[in-house]
Amino acid sequence: MTTYAVTGHMDLTDDTARLVRTALKSLFEADSGNLVGVSCIAAGADSLFAEELLAAGGRLIVVLPSRDYRETKVKPGHAATFDSLIRAASEVVVMTHATANRTAYEAANGELLRRGDRLVAVWDGAPPSGEGGGTADTVAQARAEGLEVVVVWPGGARRQG
Repeated sequence: MTTYAVTGHMDLTDDTARLVRTALKSLFEADSGNLVGVSCIAAGADSLFAEELLAAGGRLIVVLPSRDYRETKVKPGHAATFDSLIRAASEVVVMTHATANRTAYEAANGELLRRGDRLVAVWDGAPPSGEGGGTADTVAQARAEGLEVVVVWPGGARRQG
């Protein structure tokens, strides 16, 4: 059994989302068997990962950074996907933080890494922003802990803006 954790950008273009889906399908096909994925199911990379994992027959574990995450951080355009993934999850872990903030995100990322055998990073390679809890920070933490990091950033991939 392989347990993948995921980190990645939320601001993927539509074309990039399609490229990332294709790359994730290939990754999961190459590692067929008892797939387990751990995701915070945020918009963008986290949700794409969760959807493709489920489509490949994997088991999804959701880690929510805080008790108020759904109400305060899930935008209306992502709510239906978020709720669908919550329903499809075999386990939902809610971190002890009351409010979604940088500390809560860092704790959730730590939980992802604790549960994962490998980290899938949908990441353009940009350095950390300095705020903590972002994709680059999670990649650096995974590497420091000796976790294998699989970077998914297909040719032609772009972020919005």
